[in-house]
Amino acid sequence: MYNDVIRAFLFWIQQKKWLLLIIAVGVAMYWLPYPDTISTRGYRALILGIMVISLIITEPVPLPAVALLIAVLEVSFRIAPATEVAKSYMSDSVFFIMGSLMMAVAIVHQGLDTRLALGIIKLTGNSVNRIVFGFVAISAILSSFVGEHTVVAMMLPVGLTLVRHSSVRKPVPNLTALLLFSIAYGSTIGSVGTPSGGARNAIMIEYLRGSTDAGVTLSYVHWIIMAYPMVIFGIISTTILLKVAFKPEYTNLDTAIRKLKIQVAHKGKMTGKDILTIGIFVFIFLCWVLLNERIGMGIIAITGAFLYMATGIVEWEDISKNTNWGVILLFAGAISLGVQMKNMGTAVWIGENIINATGGLMEQFELVRYMVVIGLTMILSNVMSSSGTVAVLGPITLNMGGEPVFMGMATAVASAFGYFSAVAAPACMIIYSSGLVKMTDFLKAGWRLGLASFITLLIVYKWYWPLVIGFTNFK
Repeated sequence: MYNDVIRAFLFWIQQKKWLLLIIAVGVAMYWLPYPDTISTRGYRALILGIMVISLIITEPVPLPAVALLIAVLEVSFRIAPATEVAKSYMSDSVFFIMGSLMMAVAIVHQGLDTRLALGIIKLTGNSVNRIVFGFVAISAILSSFVGEHTVVAMMLPVGLTLVRHSSVRKPVPNLTALLLFSIAYGSTIGSVGTPSGGARNAIMIEYLRGSTDAGVTLSYVHWIIMAYPMVIFGIISTTILLKVAFKPEYTNLDTAIRKLKIQVAHKGKMTGKDILTIGIFVFIFLCWVLLNERIGMGIIAITGAFLYMATGIVEWEDISKNTNWGVILLFAGAISLGVQMKNMGTAVWIGENIINATGGLMEQFELVRYMVVIGLTMILSNVMSSSGTVAVLGPITLNMGGEPVFMGMATAVASAFGYFSAVAAPACMIIYSSGLVKMTDFLKAGWRLGLASFITLLIVYKWYWPLVIGFTNFK
């Protein structure tokens, strides 16, 4: 009995070694002398930030548990009182993330993915080149509004059906990778196009509104104007570079397309619920565009979720079962940490230290500042989630000098450059879980897209954003 307890304890230590190490480092930093250049609560917020990043990267405990730990340590480290921490966990941005995920559940529940499949095939035809462009473009456009993981869930069956019908005579690894990556990378690229494309966008809007002295407010339309050129450039470059990385075994998919058309056509005509589902989404989208500044994007999003349930399109049981509540909790915790890092002066302190580390280059050359921000964001987004990257880096990059809107947008957009690993984005994890693409495939295509995206974002920042901000009322 005694030996069994010892073995169980040693096994637990082996499984949780990263958790124990991170806690030990955090406790040591808490009790060691603090730097004179930062306040006590500011340095404790930095300790908490280091612990959170380490826990997200190593993931020794479920990520929602990390969100709970943030609240516990914010109070335990005496960074903020419990009431203030509780308030920071709930904001319009959290409502927005929650409502968007609930709406996505309703859309998938209604089975609109099969309708989408038939529409794509009618648009693209049988050419592989046109199918790849169609997959990238449609995935990007859809993910701008309903989130990348939802789009991949809708598009993946279409891609897998084409792969299955094309691989009857011989294996088609390049064609498989080409089709699946066109869906995944298209969804990732488009996710920065609008505020509803991903939690990272809502987080950055919240930071710009509350974490800068200017109190910058970006509306739904403002965000689209700033971000969508990156989506358009990304669609074009991704289509070209994926075909360079993966040369397909076939140039036309006549047989596969014919089988898919027959399969989808058996679903019949659109029902009244299909039309109502689309109508509610269009209504919510128009409200995001026209009313977001008056009542908030979060309230509009949960209104959409209410309408889907009130009209009987989806039941609460389905919403409750399929909404990722852990993701909502994680983002709430990340936003709370970002608020405390701003309030305690931690973000300013880190930003100043990064600027000093470049030896004055960031102050002398504005372009260097943005190269550092984009590069740092890209690296971190490939080892942790894009939204987690924005949540951690947002308060820091907004305090590194430069135009707050430009710095915030550069951080949010660059967080979508997680092309290099399967864990960088939900879209990448979903296609990797199919077992049809290898980890090396991500590197084979990723370095090309990463370099192209890095250069494109610098061009957009240098010439497009100054032009746009000159005739809008972003400030």
